[in-house]
Amino acid sequence: MSPQAAGGHKAGFVAIVGAPNAGKSTLLNRLLGEKVAIVTDKPQTTRHRILGVLTRPAAQLIFWDTPGLHEPGRLPLNREMMNRALAALSDSDLALWVVDGLRQGPEHRLALEAVRPLGGPGRRLLAAVNKIDALPDKTALLPILAEIETAVRPAALVPVSAKTGDGLEALEGEIIKLLPENPPLYPEDALTDQPERAIAAEMIREAVFRLTSREVPYATAVTVDEFKAQGDLARLSATIHVERDSQKGIVIGAGGARLKSIGQAARRELERFLGTRVYLRLFVRATRDWSKKPSALLEFGYRDG
Repeated sequence: MSPQAAGGHKAGFVAIVGAPNAGKSTLLNRLLGEKVAIVTDKPQTTRHRILGVLTRPAAQLIFWDTPGLHEPGRLPLNREMMNRALAALSDSDLALWVVDGLRQGPEHRLALEAVRPLGGPGRRLLAAVNKIDALPDKTALLPILAEIETAVRPAALVPVSAKTGDGLEALEGEIIKLLPENPPLYPEDALTDQPERAIAAEMIREAVFRLTSREVPYATAVTVDEFKAQGDLARLSATIHVERDSQKGIVIGAGGARLKSIGQAARRELERFLGTRVYLRLFVRATRDWSKKPSALLEFGYRDG
């Protein structure tokens, strides 16, 4: 008798939360064995909550990768990012708090306070201390583990490395233990609910993050204007939006060199994901102060209508 027929199948939603740059997106991609969330070494790369589905014979783990928990200040874009992260917490069966094992600053404390209500009796909280591969001495973990155990009393506390995969099998097992009994909620071959256009926009934005610096990555949004599949070729046209003309010049670069590099990097990722050749055209447009305008946030997908 299958687990589903026996009534023992488990399925549920798990919100991956934590401070910026704790490794949440890297962890999701490693768990899935496929890249669905963009990753850079800059904080606050993730702006949306990204769904990823991991299907096992007796369980289906449905993850929400969320923007890093941070003090949003007065910028509307940052407030929307925080709202999406906190909404994922309330909408999920479990929370997986990813802790940076190398550093704990003010944003670590903010994340701790956000997840604290989920610990203790009836616990819906797991904690994963990430980046253990970079620790020169594993005994450095002990005070971090003790602090987390005392502060939030998680149902499970697992040291992991999203980079190497160490500890992820144990983490997956702990998550499955806490999931509710449900039939699969997504088809067996589902990986994400993100449409290809949305993933394409994110992969282009990832290239901008990697190839620009200072304020430029955070002033960037991407819209896909055309997406056509023609046999073994996908034709895409996209616009990179920045907030000022000076940023537009930086993205384009001398003689268009940086824009060409961005296009090449994005095309490689798109071809890997789509499994086909990609023809990509990129344009750059200054949409002044878009991150402060509700109408622009709605247009660029950072605000619900």
